[in-house]
Amino acid sequence: MTSESSEITGLQAPFDDIWLARAAEGLDASGRALLIQAVLFAQPALNGQRASTGEPLDTHAAAVVCILAEMKADAATRASAILAPISTQGSFLTGRKDPLVKKFGSEIAALVQGARKLLGMSRMARLNTDDPRTGVDQRELQRKMLLAMAADLRIVLLRLASRLQTLRWHASSKTACPPNLAQETMELYAPLANRLGIWQLKWEIEDLVFRFLQPDTYKMIARELEEKRVEREQFIDRVVSELRDALQNEGIQADVSGRPKHIYSIWNKMRNKHLSFGQLYDLRALRVIVSDERDCYAALALVHSMWSPISDEFDDYISRPKPNGYRSLHTVVADADGKPFEVQIRTHEMHQFAEYGMAAHWRYKEAGSKGGTQVAASDYDRKVAWMRQLLSWGKADGQTEQEPAPSAKADQGTSKPGPDDRIYVMTPQARVIELPARATPVDFAYALHTDLGHRCRGAKVDGHMVPLLTQLQTGQTVEIIAAKSGGPSRDWLNPQLGYLASNRSRAKVRSWFNAIELQERIAQGHTLVERELQKLGKTAVNLEQLADQLGFARADDLYVAVAKDEFSLRHIDQHFRQEREQSLSEAGPVSPGQLQMQGAADNVTRSGKSGVLVVGVDSLMTQLARCCRPVPNDDIRGFVTRGRGVSIHRSDCQAFSALALKQPERIIEVSWGETHDRVYPVAFSIHAPDRLNLLRDITDVFGRLRLNVIGVNTQSRRSLAHMIFTVEVQNGEQVTRALAALNEIPGFSASRL
Repeated sequence: MTSESSEITGLQAPFDDIWLARAAEGLDASGRALLIQAVLFAQPALNGQRASTGEPLDTHAAAVVCILAEMKADAATRASAILAPISTQGSFLTGRKDPLVKKFGSEIAALVQGARKLLGMSRMARLNTDDPRTGVDQRELQRKMLLAMAADLRIVLLRLASRLQTLRWHASSKTACPPNLAQETMELYAPLANRLGIWQLKWEIEDLVFRFLQPDTYKMIARELEEKRVEREQFIDRVVSELRDALQNEGIQADVSGRPKHIYSIWNKMRNKHLSFGQLYDLRALRVIVSDERDCYAALALVHSMWSPISDEFDDYISRPKPNGYRSLHTVVADADGKPFEVQIRTHEMHQFAEYGMAAHWRYKEAGSKGGTQVAASDYDRKVAWMRQLLSWGKADGQTEQEPAPSAKADQGTSKPGPDDRIYVMTPQARVIELPARATPVDFAYALHTDLGHRCRGAKVDGHMVPLLTQLQTGQTVEIIAAKSGGPSRDWLNPQLGYLASNRSRAKVRSWFNAIELQERIAQGHTLVERELQKLGKTAVNLEQLADQLGFARADDLYVAVAKDEFSLRHIDQHFRQEREQSLSEAGPVSPGQLQMQGAADNVTRSGKSGVLVVGVDSLMTQLARCCRPVPNDDIRGFVTRGRGVSIHRSDCQAFSALALKQPERIIEVSWGETHDRVYPVAFSIHAPDRLNLLRDITDVFGRLRLNVIGVNTQSRRSLAHMIFTVEVQNGEQVTRALAALNEIPGFSASRL
């Protein structure tokens, strides 16, 4: 090819001579040839194709290349911008091997594939903008995911340039920009460009998005500006030149730069600091970087001598650094025409710390109320800082081809980031989940919800069923298949099998099995304690009080200790013996016969089988009949037994009626005395259809009424269940409420035995 015109003969707009001159700026002959090759390959596929926004793909690709050229991107990145919009559904891209590898090499093919992957992630993430769970944290995860998916920084640059062109097209074509796309750009791409130090993209992206999201406010601020942006930039160029010459004349070596304040930055400062437009003095700003602190103050004196300083607009952050360690001199001055502008003066070391350290621009601009008070940079922060350094190196003035790329160790003495120890995957609703490297679908399920992790039985990754052992990769979409009920498998805790990579997930699985084991021990211990109390004739004792007397906070703690053989049942027998002996010692000396009678009565009292008064007789031993189990408020009668005192029955007891017919002379009048907080066992007979969760429904009733179940006997025959529950109550009212609640359950028939 002999000329530029002949190079692109046969190609249609927008890939013309003018475009090639802009797109190939700064490239050598081989770089220009690579661009031409990419155009020849891609233009047939791009002609007539439009993006989802409606923008022609060939126009989009051409404009993205020009943006990358302004950023001094290499030839491979610019060529990839032309090839990336090609649809993968096209016939020329079918087959097992991507023809881009054969045509352009693996480097460009990897850039194109990475750009397409990020585009797909962006489309999925946009679906999640209305999810109430999204916000700063979710967008932060999306930013991390974007960087993690882009092994090469150039892939991120491609995505940023593409999004900027999309915004430019909406602005130039007067086509309404979708609110979710604009919001995503402001929350995801603008902060990312900020963190990477790509200021020119950040400022333009923010202004365009601000224009789409708040057009009225944008127009209002634009009208407030008395001059056009070009004129403001000319003002900056003039004062920069004047200050640079003055510093040189004074023998101060300094780098002087400046930029006008952008509309979004103006509005953001007015909003955050509650200022009016007239109170803003930094619509135009200069930055002076010198060698040492002495030169900082010398430059400050020179600035104040050249222009008029504005009172109360000077901050010395060198002698009084900010809490985050930021150091610099800030002053506001006005020129002869009264136009104010801000000047920041700092050393190279201060500037390096401000750009790459704790006081990095994005830290104190995005951290909100916390400011830049973070103590240490994370691995992600160090990776971003290293990427920013690479970007800065690529645009360094006077750089030669022999100059090596900066080492990753330049970032605060850290080493180059190795393989990522975190991955970022998405739910079907495009919610981003952060997981440790080598995480599996089981880890993903537990990250969403503990119960979902317990019930996890299968998973789909990118729409395909995979084993639960599959290690997930960044950018994948995972869907969990869960059972309606159930728990985890003990195999998940085996590190050799590789079901779990997250310590958090392992802890949740262990907690589940520990809870199951605890319930089993409680049930086992409860059975052992009840059996021991039956042997001692203490079936109606309050178990919570007993546990407290034995030195346990709860009855469950007693059961666990008994089940684990940490507490002997002999201690329960000893406890009651000690109580009996103490009671006898307090009563004074008695005869052997009285001792026997008093011991029996004392046993009845402590076991809860007292509280009954015999009319006309004092201190007569009574016991509650087991056939009818009377409780306070029941109508009761007494029957004098031989050697066992007076047996107390309910007046409607069938056994009592039979005894009264045979021996009416033994019937005596009795009444309830002071029962205090004693509890009494009552048996309930329940008939109900046998079904799933039947016992749970019954125990829920007793639980709501705060009644302690001390015995259960169940039988099931022909789909019908007959159950007898023994429950501790304090009076007849509790019995009535329990019967009413049980009979309200459909199909239940409950009665008192």
